[in-house]
Amino acid sequence: MPVKGVKQISASELKKELKRKDVQFIDVRTSGEFSRNKINTFKNMPLHELSQKASQLSKEKEVVVICQSGMRSNKASKVLRKMGFKKITNVKGGMSAWN
Repeated sequence: MPVKGVKQISASELKKELKRKDVQFIDVRTSGEFSRNKINTFKNMPLHELSQKASQLSKEKEVVVICQSGMRSNKASKVLRKMGFKKITNVKGGMSAWN
């Protein structure tokens, strides 16, 4: 289920978003998955570390979240919403849809 208040975009829509400088791109897969296959604009913040690392993000800027299939990024979106982030975008299908 998509999280209420979280924008959903496809992998092809993400290609346009990557050019934006005012967005924070977060990959919530494990560091191992991230090192094998990543999009350079994304910063790795594994889901299990997200609540500790979220302080490195600005609540003023939009956060785009990706994972392998869209499940973990959906969970990450919930975590970020609970922490007070307002502008969150989830990449549907994750890296599986990107490749």
